[in-house]
Amino acid sequence: MTKDCGHHDEERQQLLRRIFAAILGFIILILLVIFLIWIILRPTKPRFILEDATVYAFNLSSTGDIPSPTTPTPNTLTLTMQVTLTALNPNSRIGIYYHNLHVYASYRGQQVSLATELPPTYQGHRDTTVWSPFLYGNAVPVSPYVLEVLEQDKTSGGVLVNVKVNGRVKWKVGTWVSGRYHIYANCPAYIRLAGDRDTGIGVAAPAVKFQLFQNCVVDV
Repeated sequence: MTKDCGHHDEERQQLLRRIFAAILGFIILILLVIFLIWIILRPTKPRFILEDATVYAFNLSSTGDIPSPTTPTPNTLTLTMQVTLTALNPNSRIGIYYHNLHVYASYRGQQVSLATELPPTYQGHRDTTVWSPFLYGNAVPVSPYVLEVLEQDKTSGGVLVNVKVNGRVKWKVGTWVSGRYHIYANCPAYIRLAGDRDTGIGVAAPAVKFQLFQNCVVDV
């Protein structure tokens, strides 16, 4: 009886070892397949380029000259611009789906326009997509710090506006499509300013187009 129990225990241990070895081998196989796919495909995040920006309005309304401690009125910034964004898929074997992409303008970390949604897009291998969204910000309240920095930028003759893109991407290999990943792009745009110290800050002329060809910082 004792010998039978010992024999059964030994068989059970051998079975557990085989199950463990099978699970370990399966995990190693999966990791090897993932590694080989990565080596073969070499997935690379998309490139974004800010080609140009046409500025229709960039005007600061300052109320600093009219003190009103009881009902203070904030300084406001009005912005209207159209930008041309180019997205490049550098992968030769991977397609990219773009979902819920929103573009907006930011200055000194403060969003100064509404977010404009871009249409859902599929980008094939080594394909290029061009978007030309309008960005609007009507009388956006800005902090006193932004007002002070804008005055300094006015002295230097230009202002750095960041065009930002937020959204989701999916990768496509053959018939397989991945889950959604967050994508973020930050595109600097240098805009020349004009205006006298007494008349405020604004763009040099209506509908000024700035050729930029500026590479964006992209995170996925």
